[in-house]
Amino acid sequence: MTGNGGTPGFLRVLAVDDEPPALDELAYHLRTDPRVARLHTAGDATEALRVLRDDEVDVIFLDIRMPGLDGMELARVLRQFARPPAIVFVTAYDDGAADAFDLGATDYVRKPVRAERLAEALRRVVGSRVLPSHPAALARAEEDPTIPVELAGSTRMLPRSAVRWVEAQGDYARLHTTEGSHLVRVSLATLAERWADAGFVRIHRSYLVQLRLIAELRLVNSGYVVVVDDAELPVSRRHTRELKDKLVRAAKQEWSR
Repeated sequence: MTGNGGTPGFLRVLAVDDEPPALDELAYHLRTDPRVARLHTAGDATEALRVLRDDEVDVIFLDIRMPGLDGMELARVLRQFARPPAIVFVTAYDDGAADAFDLGATDYVRKPVRAERLAEALRRVVGSRVLPSHPAALARAEEDPTIPVELAGSTRMLPRSAVRWVEAQGDYARLHTTEGSHLVRVSLATLAERWADAGFVRIHRSYLVQLRLIAELRLVNSGYVVVVDDAELPVSRRHTRELKDKLVRAAKQEWSR
C-alpha cells in the first residue's frame, strides 16, 4: 500500500492488480494525474479489503482475473458497502464487459493501459458521480446507469441517457444515439425490463424506444410507425394500444405541470 499525498488533487484512489509490473504501470499513470490526491495499491482482493477497512476511497481501478477473489467478485462485495466506491475495471480481456454493465461500473479500460485512457476514466468518475463516495453522486449513478460499448478498439461506458432507441439483432442489441450506434451483447428483452422505469417502451419485438423522444405516431399503409430523430420505426399491432395510452398519459402529465 502506498500513497502520494503531495499531489494537489481531490480523488482517493485504490489500484488493484496481482501482477506487480502491471500494478506499477497503473500506479505510475495514476500518480501523475493532478486529480488524484492519494493513491493506494493492493496486490489482491484481500489486501484491497484491508485498505478499504482503514481508508475510504472514491474509485477503485480493478483487475478482473486475479487468484482467490477475482475482480468481479470483489466488485459484488463492494456494492454492499454503505458508500461503495466507483469501479473502473482494468483488464486485458473484453469478455467481462457485460458483467461490468450489471455491476454499474463507471468504465472498462483495456490493457495495456495508456495515460490518456486512464485520464478519460478519471474524467468519467468525476463527471458522472461528482465524488463517488457522496450520497448525491450515488443517486445520480443509479438514475443514469452506463452500459459498455466497443469504440475504436476500446470499451467505453455509455450513459443510458444517450440512447434514443434500441434495435434487436439476434441475441444482441444495437443502441442508437445522436452520434451513431453501438452493438452490445445483451438482449432487447433484458434492456426492456431494466430500462422500463426510465421511460423506454417496447413498440415491436425488435424495437425499444425512449417514450419522451417520440415526435410522431403515424398511420401508414402497413400499420403504425413512430418517428424518432427522423427515423421511422414500426409499431406492432400488439403494442399499438399500449403505446397510444402511454403517449396520452405522458401528454396529460406534461399539460398538468
